[in-house]
Amino acid sequence: MALYKEIVTKAIVGKGKKYFKNNYTFEVVDNPTTVLGCWVINHKFRGYKSGDKIGVDGSYDVNIWYSYDEDSKTTVVSKKIDYNDLFNVKVRDNADLNGDTDVIVRTLKQPNCTKVGISDEGNINFDIEKELGVEIVGETKMKIAVEEDEEPWDLIEDEVTEEVLAEIEETVNENFI
Repeated sequence: MALYKEIVTKAIVGKGKKYFKNNYTFEVVDNPTTVLGCWVINHKFRGYKSGDKIGVDGSYDVNIWYSYDEDSKTTVVSKKIDYNDLFNVKVRDNADLNGDTDVIVRTLKQPNCTKVGISDEGNINFDIEKELGVEIVGETKMKIAVEEDEEPWDLIEDEVTEEVLAEIEETVNENFI
């Protein structure tokens, strides 16, 4: 008959991902003629619990290379963009977020510039998209079946060869007593 025991362990109790697309505007001193490139670097982030939601604070640098003065000169404008995103992650098995939980955040899609252009006012408009994944690691209980009957031991027999039997026959003295 099997008995059951509970094991308390850490496991993923909530998991989710979210896609973000944001539009930004850079005001530049020069009147841009053409945007030559846009790239995103130095993405950093940190996850935390915020009540029953998960928050992610992060930042990345955006560099936009553009020409001005009728395409005769170029320059790069750089700006650090900070963000704070909230996730409403579904928790499995009625797990409690108020206990000892860890938040793991992963970038499923790095921030990337998908669209960039020059507005009529001479500003640079661009779209950044990213996808973040969040896992909540918390304590959970598992029930396992425990067998109390110990399995029987296997008998280990030595292999006896003809040589060993012959040696025993020669060394045994039948008139010992």
